[in-house]
Amino acid sequence: MACIAARFREARGVPRTARRGDLSAMPSTLDADLRRADAAAAGGEGKRDYVQQIFSEIAPRYDLLNHVLSLNIDKAWRRQALEALGWRQRPAGRYLDLCAGTLDVGATLVRQTGFTGRVLAADFAEPMLRAGTGKAPRDRLVPVTADALRLPIADGVMDGAIVAFGIRNVAALDVALAEVRRVLVPGARFVILEFSTPRSALVRAGYQFYFHNVLPLVGRLVSGHRTAYTYLPRSVAHFPELEVLAARMTAAGFRDVTFRPLTFGIAALHVGTA
Repeated sequence: MACIAARFREARGVPRTARRGDLSAMPSTLDADLRRADAAAAGGEGKRDYVQQIFSEIAPRYDLLNHVLSLNIDKAWRRQALEALGWRQRPAGRYLDLCAGTLDVGATLVRQTGFTGRVLAADFAEPMLRAGTGKAPRDRLVPVTADALRLPIADGVMDGAIVAFGIRNVAALDVALAEVRRVLVPGARFVILEFSTPRSALVRAGYQFYFHNVLPLVGRLVSGHRTAYTYLPRSVAHFPELEVLAARMTAAGFRDVTFRPLTFGIAALHVGTA
């Protein structure tokens, strides 16, 4: 029971090692962490470093939390995103998994029947890539530590690109979109799978309660990180609306951009052609 109580205190922002005499200093520390999370979610100057740090710190529990907190719906969303990628048109091609995290998307693509190509999985948080080691053969799924704003890839060589729940974490959205467009061959598809805010008032109310209350609490309990799962819903709130993201994809050079909401608008798929 003492252990459970300690974990609950941590989830509320109270470190396990704190003593009664230390309490006066703790709120200011937590407040500073939350202010940093808010600034990063809003696209502040320190966003890149903050995102890299928190994802490196939560990497060991990232997959577990993803599946638990989404009630495993995230797996179905990823499958739909891969279908939208249209890889069957070029099954032996080279594909980019941007903000690849723990390699779930790339590994799922490599395991598809008929897929004989390779996936380059790029992420700037190396511990996330290491956490995905073993999900697929290294000669088919190649992890590379790289920033989405400066991809170490030549122009026009990738046959498709996908990013799942990562594009809102980049420090400069338009730069990242332009980078993806630069590395794609003409006619290749770019698929963005990302959280969105439901437009139905009823669904939005339940979603907001879960996203801003349940998710941060469970996230802190399981990951042990005080602000990572507070940053997540706040970053979604600051992310562009569906139509705005589509317009910015078009401005980056993608054509025939379409989008559709998933699961009552909790997430959305955007697809554009290079």
